[in-house]
Amino acid sequence: MSDHLAAGYDLAVFDLDGVVFLIDKPIPGAAEAVERLRADGTAVAYATNNASRRAGEVAALLTGMGVSAAPAEVLTPAAAAAALIAEQVPAGSPVLVVGAEALRAEVRDAGLVPVDSAEDEPVAVVQGYGPEVGWKILSEAALAIRAGATWYATNTDRTLPSPRGPLPGNGSLVAVIRTALDRDPDVVVGKPQPALFTTAASLAKADHPLAIGDRLDTDIQGAVTAGMDSLLVLTGVSGPTDLLSAPAERRPTFVAADLSALFRSADQARIPATEVQGWQLTRDGDRATLSGAGDPVDALRLLCGATWDGLPPANLEPGSPEATELLHSWGL
Repeated sequence: MSDHLAAGYDLAVFDLDGVVFLIDKPIPGAAEAVERLRADGTAVAYATNNASRRAGEVAALLTGMGVSAAPAEVLTPAAAAAALIAEQVPAGSPVLVVGAEALRAEVRDAGLVPVDSAEDEPVAVVQGYGPEVGWKILSEAALAIRAGATWYATNTDRTLPSPRGPLPGNGSLVAVIRTALDRDPDVVVGKPQPALFTTAASLAKADHPLAIGDRLDTDIQGAVTAGMDSLLVLTGVSGPTDLLSAPAERRPTFVAADLSALFRSADQARIPATEVQGWQLTRDGDRATLSGAGDPVDALRLLCGATWDGLPPANLEPGSPEATELLHSWGL
C-alpha cells in the first residue's frame, strides 16, 4: 500500500479558485493531480464558494481546462442556497436575486420566482457573487431586507484570487448592504459553513475525506467545522503569515506549496512539525530563532509549532542568511 498523503483518504474535496485554477487558467499540476487520484480509486468532488456558475457550467469549465469533472461532482452555494430557501418558504414565492444568472436559474429551478425589485415584495433576498452586480440591485436588496425579507448570502469571501492579485469577492458586496443596514445576513450558506463538505462526503459515501483549499477563513475553517482533515495549498489567498497566526478553528492538518504534496509522504506536509531537514528552531522564552536553510514550507511547518503554542509571529528572529531572506519575504 502506498504511504503518500492522498492514500489515507477515500475522497478529495477540492476548492476551485486558487486551488485548481485562477480565474480562467488551470494551476500547474492540478489536472495531473486529479487524474492520478482517480487512477488510484480516490473519489473527487469540487466545492466552490463562487455562485456565478451552475454545477454543469463548472464541470464544463474544468473539463475545458483539462481537469476531469462531472456535474454531479460539483457543489455550489447557489444551488445550496436555492434549495434551502425552497425548504423554508412556500412554492412560487418571490425571491430577490443579487448575483449572476446562474443564481437566478437555481432559484427558478427550486420552484421560486426570481425578482429584482423590492416592490415585488420578495420574502427573501439571496446574494451571491456576480461581476455585473451594482448599486441599483444592491439598493433594491437593502430596501427588501429592511421591509422584512430574509437575507441569505451564498458566501462571504472578501476576495477572489486572480493572476493580478486579490479582487473583490461576494463578501465585499455583502459588506455594502451590511454597512447600509448595520446588520449581518440572516443565513450564510457556503464555506466556512460545513454543508458543502458534508454533502460531498455523503454523496460519495466517503468515510475519510480530505478537504483541499487555499483560504483559511473558508476552506480550512469549513473543514474543521465539518470534522475533516484538510490541506492548505499556497497557490491562492492565504499565505505563510496567515497560517502562523491562524486561530485553532482555522488550522489545517497539512500545508504544501501545491497539489503535488498529495503524492508525497504525509509527514512531509503535516503541521506543526517538530523536526525538519535543514532548518532548526531555537526557542528562548517569548522569542525564537530560525536558522539553517532548506524548503520554505518545511520552515513554515516548524514555525507553526512555536506560533500555535503562543509565540507571537513578530517575535521570530533569523539566525542564518537564508532565514533572514525567508522571514523578510513573509513580511516578518
